[in-house]
Amino acid sequence: MHPDFERANISVVVATYNGEPFLRKQLDSILSQSLPPKEIIVVDDCSSDGTINILNEYASSNASFRIILNENNIGYIRNFEKGMMLATGDLIALSDQDDIWMPEKLETLYQNIGAHLIIYSNSELIDENGASLHQKMSDIKNQIGYYNCLMYTIGAWAPGHTFLFKKELVERCIPFPSLVTHDFWLGFVATCYSPIKYLPETLVLYRQHTFNAIGANTHAKKIHQVKPTKAELQQKSRERMQLLYEKCPVALIEQKQVLKTISDSYQSYSLKNNLTRMLVFLKYRHLILAYKKKSSFMKILFCVKMFFKIDY
Repeated sequence: MHPDFERANISVVVATYNGEPFLRKQLDSILSQSLPPKEIIVVDDCSSDGTINILNEYASSNASFRIILNENNIGYIRNFEKGMMLATGDLIALSDQDDIWMPEKLETLYQNIGAHLIIYSNSELIDENGASLHQKMSDIKNQIGYYNCLMYTIGAWAPGHTFLFKKELVERCIPFPSLVTHDFWLGFVATCYSPIKYLPETLVLYRQHTFNAIGANTHAKKIHQVKPTKAELQQKSRERMQLLYEKCPVALIEQKQVLKTISDSYQSYSLKNNLTRMLVFLKYRHLILAYKKKSSFMKILFCVKMFFKIDY
């Protein structure tokens, strides 16, 4: 083992829920890492299939496994939060139950994280049978280094399944809000203190199937999800913008003021609010829309549309 690896103290946190069809391949890929994690924490959210049997099988032959069984279903955000809080490593990598990691994933991220709170990589999409969909996450939206929390204003494209991050970030994030995904929250909070580093290497095979909790196609309607109403989307947008404003540190004077201005403008569709919202988006479009694959003209058009809407 490389001498530097002796100092690596990485916890892998796996969240499971009825993951029997794909779980073995993911666990095998974690166990095959060129830089092995010091512990693998699996939090199961009341699975009713063969997931727990599989976990017990792996735990019986791998001392690094810790299995936690929830008494009640708490959802994937709380499930990951629970695992992160139980992790003892200096660094944490999150694992979905249905992906496949490249053997060098942890080693590559560990060697490049440096002083950053988060580092993440590219990933390739595969179907439920493991066949390549010939598309990477970077083909869908821009994968970039995030250096300003305003880059998270309306979204981002740094997925948690490729993260390696420092445990100290978890302390800054808890409690995790239910309004946004756990990886969005980790990313936003991280950019309040340190730039997020991006590596273009493909280090994860990201499986797409009907029961993805999120998936690469954020507009796809999952069979287990009910489409929210426009009023519900608008209210969620208001609450989410207020959340970002409140979490942004006072030391980030400009960013906090921008988030406050946008949040205030979300409260109604008055002419003043609509104009203010559009002008702020136009001024900061190079940050707010950095992750979107849009031309300069389309970014301007997007900002103009913000005169009429607050959900996106």
